[in-house]
Amino acid sequence: MIRTEKLANCESRVPEECEVFIVEGDSAGGSAKTARNRRTQAILPIRGKILNVEKASMDKVLANAEIKTMIHTFGCGFSEGYGNDFDISKLKYHKIVIMTDADVDGAHIATLLLTFFYRFMPDLIHQGHVYLATPPLYKAIPKRGKEEYLYDDRALENYRKTHKSNFTLQRFKGLGEMDAEQLWETTLNPETRILKQVEIEDGRLASEVTSMLMGSEVPPRREFIHTHAKDADLDL
Repeated sequence: MIRTEKLANCESRVPEECEVFIVEGDSAGGSAKTARNRRTQAILPIRGKILNVEKASMDKVLANAEIKTMIHTFGCGFSEGYGNDFDISKLKYHKIVIMTDADVDGAHIATLLLTFFYRFMPDLIHQGHVYLATPPLYKAIPKRGKEEYLYDDRALENYRKTHKSNFTLQRFKGLGEMDAEQLWETTLNPETRILKQVEIEDGRLASEVTSMLMGSEVPPRREFIHTHAKDADLDL
């Protein structure tokens, strides 16, 4: 079953100016649909964490409702087992933006989506069509002066150092907690948002790391985590 009823499409049919934002759940989807520029920005809510395609059989990949919905939404086909009809010239949106919550669960969902794109629609990444949105984690409201959005804990630490006076701190637990104006200003507005374009510098290394971190073999993943644990930014 292809679930397209939740896609809030944009008015434009010019791929070069169209963007589709993949968001987690109806709450974030509702906020994004209200906040967006309807002419050029489409919103596609998905249900929680999608299938980990690195561990799944092709039958399970092709049977997954969220994956089928994304394939249908993008319009450019699928590179494996789905007719092998991938044609990037048919892509309906030149920006595919993963917009998840600024927490561990959001990062996991983004990783699952990137794994799917990398394994089955790699040209979307190679040709620069995949992006990560950067929603804020905090909003600092000083007694005097301008309010400021903070995007991670390091930014909060720096803010505390430069703002000795009291301030109110609002923590966004999810995109659904942000009102339409906040979501537009911080995450959707092309003039003020921060988008990170997904790039692959070393194809062989990317494939090896994807297999190690997302595959079924536990020992290599455990060793990698132990080796790089000190480099991680923790959301505590």
